[in-house]
Amino acid sequence: MKEKIVTVHNLTKSFKEVQAVKGISFEVNQGEVFGLVGPDGAGKTTTMRILAAILSPDSGSAEILHLDSIKDREKIHDRIAYMSQRFGLYQDLTVQENIKFYADLYGVKRTELKESMDKLLSWSNLTQFKNRPAGKLSGGMKQKLGLTCALIHTPELLLLDEPTNGVDPVSRKEFWNLLYKLVDDGLTIIMTTAYLDEAERCHRLAFMDKGKITARGTPKEIVNLIPGGVFKFNSENPFEESNRIAETTQAVSTVFGSQVHVMGKITAEQIQKSINRQAEIVRSEGSVEDAFVYLSEIEKNHG
Repeated sequence: MKEKIVTVHNLTKSFKEVQAVKGISFEVNQGEVFGLVGPDGAGKTTTMRILAAILSPDSGSAEILHLDSIKDREKIHDRIAYMSQRFGLYQDLTVQENIKFYADLYGVKRTELKESMDKLLSWSNLTQFKNRPAGKLSGGMKQKLGLTCALIHTPELLLLDEPTNGVDPVSRKEFWNLLYKLVDDGLTIIMTTAYLDEAERCHRLAFMDKGKITARGTPKEIVNLIPGGVFKFNSENPFEESNRIAETTQAVSTVFGSQVHVMGKITAEQIQKSINRQAEIVRSEGSVEDAFVYLSEIEKNHG
């Protein structure tokens, strides 16, 4: 059984009248990618800042690497890396100079720096760009440089707050390949994302919505929370037919391109009746994105 290296219990955090985190609990195992998934305003970044021992919770507890997030802040800072949405690369410094700067911040020994830096530059495919100013890198390369800077002190836990936000699909794929290599080497990663296709790539994940966790588990376990799977059919008027299903049944209906996905306690015959036409309706297991839509709608109606 894998060791639990993060334990969050009944965590809450408010900013004046706004309660950003509402009593959440979860655990993270050593050597996995754990995703906090949800829309903007869900409380993901606040949670990450508590895990990074930057913010203190109002109540509840967060244990990081068997250390208390409030009492053991400095010890935690030495053993983790936190890459925020606005990770501070210095645009006028070169790739190599940025890495050296963060090495100094983390207290990396000069005798170890060259070997560590050369290894990370090679690993991230940045060696040929080591003398290029950070400001002249592409968005994807900046993210890789940020990740390299975060790893220079060999952390045990890596916290990534929406690391691929605004990055092109090819660079996102390359970034994920790097993350999997890190996990293969024993690193544990907690990341936030609003991209539901990225959620599929996590070993386990927790859905956050309006400060609460609405579901957690492996991607397959999350998908299995949709009762009866997902009915799908193509439509020339997908939004109109999706709205009709939502209005005339108890099912959750959503649109993906020209396709309508229907979830909940419903039959194909009831869908046909609702849209008032014969359609080729296919039943499938569904995806994490389907599950997120379904659970969000259930939470909105019953939460």
